[in-house]
Amino acid sequence: GWLGDHLGHRMVIVRLASLLSLLAFLAMPGATGFVQIALIMTLYSFFWNASLPQFEAVTFNYLGKHVERYSRLRLWGSVGFIVTVVLVGRLVDSRGTGVVLSALLVVFAGIFLSSLLVKDRPGSSDQEEQPSIWIVLKTPRVMAFFAAVFLMQMSHGPYYAFYSIYLQDFGYSKSSIGVLWSIGVLAEVLLFVFMHRIMSRYSAALILLVSLVLASLRWLLIGWFPEVLSLLVLSQVLHAASFGSFHAAAIHLVHGYFRGRHQGRGQALYSSLSFGAGGALGTFASGILWEQWGAPFAYTMASAVALLGAWCVWHFIPTSTTEEKRL
Repeated sequence: GWLGDHLGHRMVIVRLASLLSLLAFLAMPGATGFVQIALIMTLYSFFWNASLPQFEAVTFNYLGKHVERYSRLRLWGSVGFIVTVVLVGRLVDSRGTGVVLSALLVVFAGIFLSSLLVKDRPGSSDQEEQPSIWIVLKTPRVMAFFAAVFLMQMSHGPYYAFYSIYLQDFGYSKSSIGVLWSIGVLAEVLLFVFMHRIMSRYSAALILLVSLVLASLRWLLIGWFPEVLSLLVLSQVLHAASFGSFHAAAIHLVHGYFRGRHQGRGQALYSSLSFGAGGALGTFASGILWEQWGAPFAYTMASAVALLGAWCVWHFIPTSTTEEKRL
């Protein structure tokens, strides 16, 4: 983030990080033992996560004043995920699991090559005088925002770690579980199609708040009604809120809070504090809760964590569109 903000050549960082991610993963087929695999994954994750925030910043520079259109671009990431899962799934069925690493290497190579086609685009505020990033970070609404995104991803812990295992315990087949996962992704895609209209009508902070409340409901449905298929389907549709609308609104607020020479660090902080720290702590805590008190309790705690995030937004971040336009 710091390099991108100070050097200004964000796509150079994206290309280099993508290439190094590919090179790190090239060693995976020959890895033997836990230590080697862990080292390769650490290197890969380091470079991969360095590129994503910079590309988000470049994306917003291209969007300019039309930031509400971000979701229309982001939906192609979800479409790519679906296509990859389907194609790799068919390859695994026909050629075995050994094809997965080869498929991933092809994808990573494609990412690097496609990055060569994207030109840097400085933002309109890159040359404007900006306050110190520490002043921005100490703003109550910014601190509340980072607390909220951390808590949202933390609440996903039992879902990402144990959802499939949980449903297997209740007799759901692997194909049924796969369908439920796909419902969530499809709901996310449909949400992204219409998200620009929602963003133009409601403030990002209000969308963030509603998404957190719906996420809290989602975890309760999964934790307490796993045998009711209709409620499980509803809970997967709510993935459109717990990830789709939440991420679109969050990325919009990051762009508003961190302007010009702070863009890269703002995006990096969002990624690391939410998907990184929040996701890691959520997974760790859910494992302990699951083992000690069971799945319903773990999901209830996840629901409470999401509600705590909603409280942070409600009390510290103005949810009116008038206030948001002042960012």
